[in-house]
Amino acid sequence: METKKLITFLLAAVGLLVVPLFAQQFGNGPVRIIDLALLYVLLALGLNIVVGYAGLLDLGYVAFYAVGSYMFALMASPHLSDNFEAFKAAFPEGLHSPIWLVIPLAAGVAALFGVMLGAPTLKLRGDYLAIVTLGFGEIIRVFLNNLEHPVNVTNGPRGIGQIDSFHIFGINLGKSWEVFGFTLPSVTLYYYLFLLLVVVSVVICYRLEQSRIGRAWMAIREDEIAAKAMGINTRNLKLLAFGMGATFGGVAGAMFASFQGFVSPESFSLQESIMIVAMVVLGGIGHIPGVILGALMLAALPEVLRYVAGDIQSMTGGRIDASILRQLLVALAMITIMLVRPRGLWPAPEHGKAAPVPAAK
Repeated sequence: METKKLITFLLAAVGLLVVPLFAQQFGNGPVRIIDLALLYVLLALGLNIVVGYAGLLDLGYVAFYAVGSYMFALMASPHLSDNFEAFKAAFPEGLHSPIWLVIPLAAGVAALFGVMLGAPTLKLRGDYLAIVTLGFGEIIRVFLNNLEHPVNVTNGPRGIGQIDSFHIFGINLGKSWEVFGFTLPSVTLYYYLFLLLVVVSVVICYRLEQSRIGRAWMAIREDEIAAKAMGINTRNLKLLAFGMGATFGGVAGAMFASFQGFVSPESFSLQESIMIVAMVVLGGIGHIPGVILGALMLAALPEVLRYVAGDIQSMTGGRIDASILRQLLVALAMITIMLVRPRGLWPAPEHGKAAPVPAAK
């Protein structure tokens, strides 16, 4: 059994390493879609800590994604030097902070925002918690959209551009890299970086799930009153869940800002939050393989349906908007899947059921 598992893992590792090289034969577009799908996997894993493990419905998770993105954009672009004399005097060429400083800072600030969100919601549950977190996400987006006057911090709806690409061990991920006679384009280099982060995140999530903290989160999810009666500090563990989940969002946001080279408030709308929640629920809430499957499927499905929507639009003479039709097709696909698999595509094994009564002889 152990040999079969080892062979399976090795085959999966080889397949993941080869995927971008194969997709690259069709251009940079397919690899870019895979890169963004891996970012959504990272976001879904973080939200799974809050929703899947602790049972706290968070509809404003995209706020932490936005905080990480803008933190990286401010620390690795000329924006602050262009708008503040003090920064211009100290950094005439712009503030271009190293990756080893920016990513921990983005994760830490996002975690701080997660604790700030969790603190006022400790006594809220269900629908009320969802409404408060939804409002928090919208507040962050509105702030980013309006922090242009009187002091230009976020550049408002115009967004921040000229963001640095990652430089790791002397390799600029924003440019192609020659290795053993092969040319690896920027999107492929970012794929391997995102894949490494996803693997590390899966290991962290798995260890959390098997730890005392993870079991305490699940106890709170099942029955908070009973968990408190058993001596679990529900307040601290809820704040820890919000902080841990937000950390994943902050790191994913920093990756997104560097990958895109541009961020704006439009990228962090309520629809993004709903989509990330749908990834967790659709794949199998609380189950790491299911969450990964749901994130990959929902991230790739709109791009695949883009071609179907275009054909249907041409058949109707352009009377149907392709983007709206694509959203309709995604919604229909999600409804169908949830009707057929109400517990998700790959749900967690059920525990705690009574053993079947043996048949009478």
